[in-house]
Amino acid sequence: SSHTGLDAELYYVRHDVVNHYALSFNMSVPTETNSLYFTWYSKTKVDYRLSFSVENPVALNPPWCNISLQGEVPLFRVDILCSGKVDEEAFLTMQLNLTIHANNYTVLNFKRRKMCYKIDGVTAPTTSTQVFYISVSVCCIVIFLVAIILAILHLHSMKRVEMEDSVSDSGSSQGLSQPSTQTTQYLRADTPNNAAPVTSYPSLRIEKNDLRSVTLMEAKAKVKDIAISRDRVTLRDVLHEGTFGRIFHGVLLDEKDPSKEKQVFVKTVKDHASEVQVTMMLTESCKLRGLHHRNLLPISHVCTEDGEKPMVLLPFMAWGNLKQFLRQCKLAEANNPQAISQQDLVYMAIQIACGMSYLARREVIHKDLAARNCVIDDNMQVKITDNALARDLFPMDYHCLGDNENRPVRWMALESLLNNDFSSASDVWAFGVTLWELMTLGQTPYVDIDPFEMSAYLKDGYRIAQPINCPDELFAVMACCWALDPEERPKFQQLVQCLTEFHAALGAYV
Repeated sequence: SSHTGLDAELYYVRHDVVNHYALSFNMSVPTETNSLYFTWYSKTKVDYRLSFSVENPVALNPPWCNISLQGEVPLFRVDILCSGKVDEEAFLTMQLNLTIHANNYTVLNFKRRKMCYKIDGVTAPTTSTQVFYISVSVCCIVIFLVAIILAILHLHSMKRVEMEDSVSDSGSSQGLSQPSTQTTQYLRADTPNNAAPVTSYPSLRIEKNDLRSVTLMEAKAKVKDIAISRDRVTLRDVLHEGTFGRIFHGVLLDEKDPSKEKQVFVKTVKDHASEVQVTMMLTESCKLRGLHHRNLLPISHVCTEDGEKPMVLLPFMAWGNLKQFLRQCKLAEANNPQAISQQDLVYMAIQIACGMSYLARREVIHKDLAARNCVIDDNMQVKITDNALARDLFPMDYHCLGDNENRPVRWMALESLLNNDFSSASDVWAFGVTLWELMTLGQTPYVDIDPFEMSAYLKDGYRIAQPINCPDELFAVMACCWALDPEERPKFQQLVQCLTEFHAALGAYV
């Protein structure tokens, strides 16, 4: 690809090699230059997606392009016209996402700066050319929206007749090597939580699924078949404590042979917990009940005897909560930069995607996927858990937006924030944020954004920044998960495949 229009030519990609050195320059555009021309020569078909961000829109009008914002790469022109309102240098970033096939995804960021000057008496440029451009753009947008609506109607009609996916997940991560402890050094400074603009799409899908309120009696009846005697459980260390909830490391005695014992996690509540909190703990603990997959951790038993606070038992995982584990790794990395490798983190992401793929095929929506709702074993086995007690144990991750319900705002898709609309596609969005958590070793996403502003912020196309030392390919996977239109997001099975191939490629370099 070459870039002309500045009496010069600059190659950004040549013989399939991206020139990152050239991309890092923020090139100055002369004040009198109003158009940039990009040319592209490729033997194979290359799809693209294009977006712009202007740091100071007062100085520079929104860039206009003579092609649509996605399609197959042609020769194209970008017009960058000063507004004439202020004397100021304007900064522009043009993002071009290129796809040759599902696993070949490249992000090119072209940075430009232009000195703009105030023109006296000009409030807004109104040339006939611009009027023509605007009218053509409006027509294109209308046609594009009509096409999207027709495509979605067509997809929905197809889905009604589509048979359930019968592919078993049993072999989806076969061939993954056990992550080596002697893998590549991977240094992580704190990732800045500023935002990067991502190409956005209008959300057109609205589905409501309201939860019926459940009484404590009903919640206890629901778990009656897995209820056991309190005498069989011995509590050991407190692993995590909140305002009214606690998680213990416990021991469960075998019913037939009391000399045999099994290690368990025990979730329970303190004496001052309200009936509503106890009911929520029991109800949310049932989210994964009856599901069997190596990357899921459903409850195994409960103790609901009268006069005692209920306890929920889950199989024990040696390293415990994934979010806490990642944060310990971040502390350990100060002394030992090889504490955890990129390959280990990708291996964890694959396992979470496998568990979620299984849930999606069984039409189970998790609604609260995050590192805090996963646990990890000492051999890097990761399992997804329910979100019982998560609001109490991780209060900083949940926010009330005025409707008396605490929600994981920073992990939620836009349609979930606006319409309370949850689906496997909104779980994919949360998976993208969880992948970001993995790559930053447990940092909080969107930490500087007011929870009340999140929906407006996402709607404007802003997302969390690429983590320090996170490969472009991996950030491209995250960005795909955050498409505004749920239909645009990848499916979990595709994420498993994509991450598995990336994991294998990382192994080849080690």
